[in-house]
Amino acid sequence: MSGLIGKKIGMTSIFDEKGKNIPCTVIEAGPCIVTQVRTEEVDGYEAIQLGFDDATEKSATKADLGHAKKAGTSVKRKIVEFQGFDKEYKLGDAVTVEHFIEGEFVDISGVSKGKGFQGVVKRHGFGGVGQATHGQHNRLRAPGSIGAASYPARVFKGMKMAGRMGGETVKVENLRVLKVVADKNLLVVKGCVPGHKNSYVIIRK
Repeated sequence: MSGLIGKKIGMTSIFDEKGKNIPCTVIEAGPCIVTQVRTEEVDGYEAIQLGFDDATEKSATKADLGHAKKAGTSVKRKIVEFQGFDKEYKLGDAVTVEHFIEGEFVDISGVSKGKGFQGVVKRHGFGGVGQATHGQHNRLRAPGSIGAASYPARVFKGMKMAGRMGGETVKVENLRVLKVVADKNLLVVKGCVPGHKNSYVIIRK
């Protein structure tokens, strides 16, 4: 699916024509530079590699510098491949936020906020064990029995337990594009998008 790389700016809300307040997310989408063109003859598939957000040459490897020089652009922090573009692009071409139109639906993926080590109530929505009375000490938010005895004498993989939460790639599907601000490279979509402010997101049609 064709798309763009963007950076999450933050959340706000706008009013529609009926006066309803709609929560939305503002994303800086592009401009993305074509850093490589994959072809069926050479690579076995067709795709376009896009780069976003300039990086310093000091922090780049020689391979990154050579790759960017071939495309006639600066080194990019984020590089992602996309497929399904209707238009043909060449090395060094720019893909802007005008690739999207207002009213269409997009899928946006990003890395969710890391929340550290969390218990089962917050991580999995457990209800807690027992009541708050009758001598309960510190077991209100405990997971309770996990079911293992002399057989199978082990804990099954995938058991819902406490552990590190967040920091995973999450995709939110069917977000409606509310506004496209071409002069500022901004894309306004309805609802929330995974990730913290200034985190990279992948927007696909």
